[in-house]
Amino acid sequence: MILGLYNYWIVVVLMMIGLYIVISQGNLIKKIVGLTIFQTSVFIFYISMAKVDGGTAPILTEGATLYSNPLPHVLILTAIVVGIATTALGLALTVRIKEAYGSIEESIIQNQDNMTLEANTRDAIFQQQNADNGKNK
Repeated sequence: MILGLYNYWIVVVLMMIGLYIVISQGNLIKKIVGLTIFQTSVFIFYISMAKVDGGTAPILTEGATLYSNPLPHVLILTAIVVGIATTALGLALTVRIKEAYGSIEESIIQNQDNMTLEANTRDAIFQQQNADNGKNK
């Protein structure tokens, strides 16, 4: 029984590996790889569910009574194309983040953003105080 469901076990293992990579890693490239692994597991799952044992291609022939549905396979082809485009966009954004921050580690980017926010807040308070002092004179 367990051997008959090996493809579902593979899907679960790949899904958990991808999820673990996304959650545990701070590197943006590793997160993109984790999302791609997760996405691949969903593709395998969907294709596994679409296969009908003993089913033939949906072409009318003599003696064929059980057909496999081709629609899930076509949808997965579309999903693969969308997945590649999404991965390419993620990598392009990662390149831009690297140019802007000098790193692709989440913690470093977050620290730089926090320091920038604090500096901007201090500048705004200083400018407000100067404006108030100018009105009081």
